[in-house]
Amino acid sequence: MNTPPREPQDLRADPDRPLGETLVEVRDLRVAFGKERREVLHGIDFSLARGQRIGLIGESGSGKSVTALAVMGLLAETATVTGSIRVAGQEIVGRPDRTISRLRGDVMTMVFQEPMTALDPTMKVGRQVAEVWLLHQRGSARQRARAEVLGILEEVGLADPARVAASYPHQLSGGQRQRVVLAMALINRPSLVICDEPTTALDVTVQARVLRLLDDALDDVGAACLFISHDLAVVSQVCSEIMVMLDGEVVEHGTTREIFNEPRHGYTRGLIATARLDQVEPGERLPVVSDFFDRSTR
Repeated sequence: MNTPPREPQDLRADPDRPLGETLVEVRDLRVAFGKERREVLHGIDFSLARGQRIGLIGESGSGKSVTALAVMGLLAETATVTGSIRVAGQEIVGRPDRTISRLRGDVMTMVFQEPMTALDPTMKVGRQVAEVWLLHQRGSARQRARAEVLGILEEVGLADPARVAASYPHQLSGGQRQRVVLAMALINRPSLVICDEPTTALDVTVQARVLRLLDDALDDVGAACLFISHDLAVVSQVCSEIMVMLDGEVVEHGTTREIFNEPRHGYTRGLIATARLDQVEPGERLPVVSDFFDRSTR
């Protein structure tokens, strides 16, 4: 692990590469913050194959976003990270940002919850999408940038790509802005897409459209996906496997069918019960997680 890493090569998704190849391998991941090194992730282990989609669920503060940011190499300088995170053969833990930045936006990318925090309000949308593409191109590619930008904006379902490209973020609707963020994430055909609550800020109708677009886009580029959400219905639409996090640990990991139909951990059973309010009879008390799991007995 202490040997200098090889510089990242062109590791973008290759349609001819067989499915099932390990893309992300996380072993004994621990993250602590501050001078006291208060640990918030306690030995996380998982792997993600090319084309595979894993949902990461759990209550606020369970460690979902910290896990995602660790994989992206985006944790604050106050974080102490130990263990191993390998993405497309490249070790992330302990590597300088200049090395990891060559992977970000190209091999791996992230879609955040609120597009207005991911977009520069002072810059036209087309230029922002183009910058992501140009950053990872070799040689003179600026003349091709406009065609690439308009093409990806059309792919994510924006009806008038030229108008959108010429607009500032505030001139677009919430659904349009999230599609722009999705375009930025996909323009380099990454191997890994991490989604952190990407549809929470959208209304139900727009959410459904964005999820369909994400589903199609992941299939088109053959990308793996780590999908973070508190909405179990959304996770079930996108992911084939689910990891359940509680207090910085993965307490259950299985297929989506197993997690929903045969949950083993009490915390998982509680999460599912609280999500199935349609099964509660009128006048009945609504279920809460503590009905199924006593945190004090952990």
